[in-house]
Amino acid sequence: MSYEVLLTLHIGSVILLLGVGGGSAFYKFMADRSNNLEVILHTNKIVVLVDWLFTTPSVIIQPITGIMLANLMNIPLTTPWLLISIVLYLVAIILWIMAVYLQIKMKEMAIKAKKEKSDLGSSYSRFVRTWIILGIFSFFAMLGIFILMIVKNTIEI
Repeated sequence: MSYEVLLTLHIGSVILLLGVGGGSAFYKFMADRSNNLEVILHTNKIVVLVDWLFTTPSVIIQPITGIMLANLMNIPLTTPWLLISIVLYLVAIILWIMAVYLQIKMKEMAIKAKKEKSDLGSSYSRFVRTWIILGIFSFFAMLGIFILMIVKNTIEI
């Protein structure tokens, strides 16, 4: 595969990853703040679906195209800026997987609350707080990678 195609796939998937992730986080955050069970339930369903349709493929495409680009450009994976990027990516993905698990649980909690005509309870609120913390740390890990990709040739680590 050519450099141009790989780079386009790599950049396109990171745009999708960050754009969809940021949008989903915003909509879910706002839905949870609404305290409207119907809105929360609908948004949780959409956020989980969007993660499967868009975020998951992007999460897979990123390291594949990144490694292919590094190989094509003869950049060892142990190059400091790249190695730091890989570690940050692994951290971000572990946090994302934990957040996805919480999203699925929160969706199930919302379905149960609607079915039983009850409120979401304090467990849901704890899950939301944890989900937000995971998202913040994951975002900063991805931001660190983004910065390293931009300034990689101008810094010495």
